[in-house]
Amino acid sequence: MNKSGFQKRTLFLWLYIVFALLPVYWMINMSFKTNEDILASFSLLPQHFTWANYKTILTDASWYSGYINSLIYVGINTVISITVALPAAYAFSRFSFLGDKHVFFWLLTNRMTPPAVFLLPFFQLYSTVGLLDTHLAVAMAHLLFNVPLAVWILEGFMSGIPREIDETAYIDGYTFPAFFIKIFLPLIKAGVGVAAFFCFMFSWVELLLARTLTSVNAKPIVAIMTRTVSAAGMDWATLAAAGTLTIVPGAIVIWFVRNYIAKGFAMGRV
Repeated sequence: MNKSGFQKRTLFLWLYIVFALLPVYWMINMSFKTNEDILASFSLLPQHFTWANYKTILTDASWYSGYINSLIYVGINTVISITVALPAAYAFSRFSFLGDKHVFFWLLTNRMTPPAVFLLPFFQLYSTVGLLDTHLAVAMAHLLFNVPLAVWILEGFMSGIPREIDETAYIDGYTFPAFFIKIFLPLIKAGVGVAAFFCFMFSWVELLLARTLTSVNAKPIVAIMTRTVSAAGMDWATLAAAGTLTIVPGAIVIWFVRNYIAKGFAMGRV
C-alpha cells in the first residue's frame, strides 16, 4: 500500500472514531451542566461545571436502586444463560440427531423475534404464578433471547476443538463432568467470555420486557430514566448523568473480556 492510501485510511478511521464517540461525549458533557445551561446555549464544554446531577442519582434511592435492580437480574440471566447453553452447545457440536439442524434454527428464530411478541404471555404467566415485579421474572424472560445466542456462539467455539481430545480424556479415565470442567471448559474460555459479554449487554439494554414485568421492587434503571419527563419539561441534565452511568458496567465488562471478543471475531463467530 502506498503512503497516500495509508493516509486516507487513517483519516477515514479517525473520522469514524470521532463520529462514533461524539454522542457519548455530548452526553457526558451534558451531565456536568444544569438544565438552564443545556437549553440556553450550545457549548462544547460546560459553562457552569456541576456534580449535582450525579449526586442526585447516587444519593436518591429511587435512582440508584434502578442500577442495583438491573445488575441483579442481568447477573442472574447471564449465569443461567451460560449454564444452560454450555451442555446444549456441546450436544450440537458433538452429536448428530434427528432434527438437529431444525432445532438449532428454531433456537435462533427466538433471538430474531421482537420482544413485544412474547410480552403478553410473559405478563399473564408471571401474574398467575406471582413472579411479577421480581428480578427472577426479568432474568427468566431474557433467557428466551440470550440462551439461543449463547448456544450459537459456544457451538462455534466447541466445533473448533478436535473430537480426539474428548476420546483421549475418556481413555485416560475421565468422567464426562471431570473432562468438561477440567479439560474442555478451559479450551473454550474465550467463547464463554464472548457469550457472557453478549448475554450481559443484551439483557442490560433491553427495555420493553424489563419495564413491563416490573413496577416497584425490581424496576430497572432503563425504566426509571423515563420518569425524567414531567409537566415542567425534560430533566436533560439528570437524564444525561444517568445515561453516562449506564455505560460504566458495559465498559467494565468489555475491559475484562476484550481479548476474548477479539478471538471471537478472529474465529468468525461474532
